Amino acid sequence: MHELGVVFAAMDTLDDIAKENELTRISSVTMRLGEVSGILEDYFADCWHWAQKKNDLLRDSELKIERVDAVTVCNDCGRTYPTVEYGRVCPYCGSDQTYLLRGNEVEIKEIEGC
Repeated sequence: MHELGVVFAAMDTLDDIAKENELTRISSVTMRLGEVSGILEDYFADCWHWAQKKNDLLRDSELKIERVDAVTVCNDCGRTYPTVEYGRVCPYCGSDQTYLLRGNEVEIKEIEGC
């Protein structure tokens, strides 16, 4: 379960941000998790709630998760399509010259603190 490692890394980043901005509490954190990031939202939330009990800055904070749908773009025809539905091969022209445009994100989007 690598979700716990990601949670610890996010909490380290939040600790640094809090110090830089002289925050004593963080009341909510919004995370953006990509559809193909490999992070399972339920596991991530469970790990978050377990770890936040051990972090005074984040204790009782609200976790908000925004899912980012995976979208792939075709280099040959320039069209975009849902990655999970069609995979690597473009459903419009059949090309395999594609790349992931979005959907692999694991990032802190927003922090509310005081």
